[in-house]
Amino acid sequence: MKIRYLALCLLAALLVSCGAPSASPTPAAARLALTSPAFGEAQAIPAVYTCRGQNISLPLAWDAPPPAAKSLALLMLDPDANNFVHWLLFNLPVSARSLPEALPAQARYPDGAQAGLNSWGKNAYGGPCPPTGVHHYVITLYALDQTLALTEQAGAADFLKAIEGHVLAEGQLSGTYQK
Repeated sequence: MKIRYLALCLLAALLVSCGAPSASPTPAAARLALTSPAFGEAQAIPAVYTCRGQNISLPLAWDAPPPAAKSLALLMLDPDANNFVHWLLFNLPVSARSLPEALPAQARYPDGAQAGLNSWGKNAYGGPCPPTGVHHYVITLYALDQTLALTEQAGAADFLKAIEGHVLAEGQLSGTYQK
């Protein structure tokens, strides 16, 4: 009996240390699948979507957010360049399941969605454009329990502060690019 108890304790300790779900609830966000028909996870982003190409926005697709979601938001960063912001969209409708490539100007985003400022100071997509070497680009889609009361002058810091405690689900897609 003592050996069985010790074995169960060891198994419980291994499950906890390996990241198995715990019995107590945590405020972790659910996962959304985020994909692009242009490239796969950790693959090279085609030049057409970069400063060396046409610098058009990436096509993206995702699955349905949780039923409690009120809006979606998207942030594209280059962590190799001090989290340089390439794209910031917020208040996308929860009914949206994709964004087409070459999304037109900010005034035409779907159903009242807005673009925040990228690191170039523009309310638009700005494609990968690393000075040297391979850079990684992380696109995160957030399902939020509210719409955001942000203006077009909002940057990533404003955005991240506004979504704190409001993320119901998120998905990520990463890619690379080298000039």
